[in-house]
Amino acid sequence: MMLDGHGVRTSHPDGGATVVSQFFAPYACLRGAPEGRRFWEHMKTEDISFGYLLNDVTLLFRKHFDRRAVKFGLTRAQWRATKVLYHREGLRQTELAEFLEMEPIAVGRVIDRLQAAGFVERRADPRDRRAWRLYVTEQARGVIADMELIGRGLRKDATKGIELHEMQQAMDVLNRIKENLQALDQPEDAENPSAV
Repeated sequence: MMLDGHGVRTSHPDGGATVVSQFFAPYACLRGAPEGRRFWEHMKTEDISFGYLLNDVTLLFRKHFDRRAVKFGLTRAQWRATKVLYHREGLRQTELAEFLEMEPIAVGRVIDRLQAAGFVERRADPRDRRAWRLYVTEQARGVIADMELIGRGLRKDATKGIELHEMQQAMDVLNRIKENLQALDQPEDAENPSAV
């Protein structure tokens, strides 16, 4: 194991190497080491810089998903939007943005690309001529099953060697972190009703 400009580089018997984010390097070095337990005993939760690791995982997942899905002409972001519309046809763009937890402008760009590729169509809302409803096309329906298999296959590869209970615990922690961060957007009065 060695530390270079890109982070921790771990050598493998086959001659390959895995690079771990330099920001997570100290923890990667100590994982499994005899002194690792003593190191963690002196740490507090807020001392662990986990954001970089989460970003690395997201980028790697996106890269490998896009690589596998390229034959269908869909990126991971486009697939997420298509999947939501497949199960909830007729959403407005703002409603889709809420489901995806994205900004409406960013979702609009995704829908523009999906429409240009023939996966999604906009239809006028009969009750509001200023609004559009979103629907998937037959072309999209034809790749849904294959895209589901790609997602499942990548999750299987990503969780190799990880037990179900470990994954459940990790998901629980990540959801709690997400809830804590979402709570930061709440008005102070909502958190402390007595202050009103």
